[in-house]
Amino acid sequence: MTQIDHVLTAIDANQTDALARLFELMRIPSISTDPAYAGECDKAAQWLVNELNSIGFTASMRPTAGRPMVLAHAKAKRRDMPHVLFYGHYDVQPADPLELWTTPPFEPSLADLPTGKQIVGRGSADDKGQLMTFVEACRAFHQNGGLPCDVTILFEGEEETGSPSLPAFIAANKAELKADLMMVCDTNMWDRHTPAVTTMLRGLVLDEVVIKAASRDLHSGMYGGAAINPIRVLAKIIAGLHDSEGRVTLPGFYDGVTELPEDIAEQWRNLDFDPEAFLSEVGLSVPAGEKGRSVLEMIWSRPTCDINGIVGGYTQKGSKTVLPAQASAKFSFRLVGQQNPEKILEAFRAYVKAALPADCEAEFILHGASPALQLPFSSEALRRARRALQEEWGKEPVFGASGGSIPIVGAFKKDLNMDSLMIGFGLDEDRIHSPNEKYELSSFHKGARSWARILSALAAV
Repeated sequence: MTQIDHVLTAIDANQTDALARLFELMRIPSISTDPAYAGECDKAAQWLVNELNSIGFTASMRPTAGRPMVLAHAKAKRRDMPHVLFYGHYDVQPADPLELWTTPPFEPSLADLPTGKQIVGRGSADDKGQLMTFVEACRAFHQNGGLPCDVTILFEGEEETGSPSLPAFIAANKAELKADLMMVCDTNMWDRHTPAVTTMLRGLVLDEVVIKAASRDLHSGMYGGAAINPIRVLAKIIAGLHDSEGRVTLPGFYDGVTELPEDIAEQWRNLDFDPEAFLSEVGLSVPAGEKGRSVLEMIWSRPTCDINGIVGGYTQKGSKTVLPAQASAKFSFRLVGQQNPEKILEAFRAYVKAALPADCEAEFILHGASPALQLPFSSEALRRARRALQEEWGKEPVFGASGGSIPIVGAFKKDLNMDSLMIGFGLDEDRIHSPNEKYELSSFHKGARSWARILSALAAV
């Protein structure tokens, strides 16, 4: 038997103890957003430090301005092996509303359902159950000859509140955090039988525009027709942002946007995804984006421009014949590929300014800008992880994407130039952030086996 055979056998044999350890961690209410639970966050961090030290890591709890980080290192037995950084978070969302839980949120349990056994409790899927899949894989290697790669582990305690302490921590610990590859376990599978690798995260530009005209609100009977109405100006600006094909009209907007490789596009076309059901679930029926693009392309790999809110004039009950002095709107741009957030912002603001008539001015309020992230499809690490996942699950993994963002991934790419393998074993129906959060027992078991296979594959000569 090879080392990986022994490791997988150990994972299978230790499932009862592994589940008991997960339950122990889940019983700690490490709610990062509520200062009343700061001590519980410390307790969860220390619990992880103790566990990691017991399986061959040198681990410590690192203070921050908020909740502590857990940082741990372990070397492979062989020299010159790849160095990977694994990231997860030990903090959880509040359990409210408590009355909607069928079992106490911090008393984890197993539930038997027709689809199989499920781990129920706050943090089961987001992210304690996920991070412990990696810890259990490392434990099995520790028991069977040692890790095949050099491994650094970073567990943070503020992911659920936007990771406010993370930038300063990265800046202060760049040398200690630098690795060849980061691995993140905070995403989902395609379905309970099909693994997935999230290869793309869309970037984001958030900008607010305030159109100002008269020095005060005006009576529409006295000034209507003679005075410019900033709501009309704003409406015209918004209407001009898309053409009849659903494409964004800003000059240079599609610079850096590339087509999917044909094998990925073919895989997406063959996925068990029903666009009509996807839209009908929210009361819609017709895709509204770029014509000629599939719904999956629209939400995973195409850029967007959306208006997220409009304010102007009288908005209370009844009517008030007023010409407002100003009107505002909030815009968001989801970016893909190599789109440059600064250039998108510059093009948008130039477009707005060029559309202003006499007596109007625009004020801009930036709410954030970050680039898209994409693991190269030609990546050797991606190829090896794909093979390892297929060996474990018996199905080719889906190379999916996320319309949203994961802050840690962007931070490590920007500050340390590290690509990330985003592999998770959650499901869409795991009810993260909601009452009765759950995690499939099969995800916990096979997740640990998957990470063991991936580590072994990354280290293979």
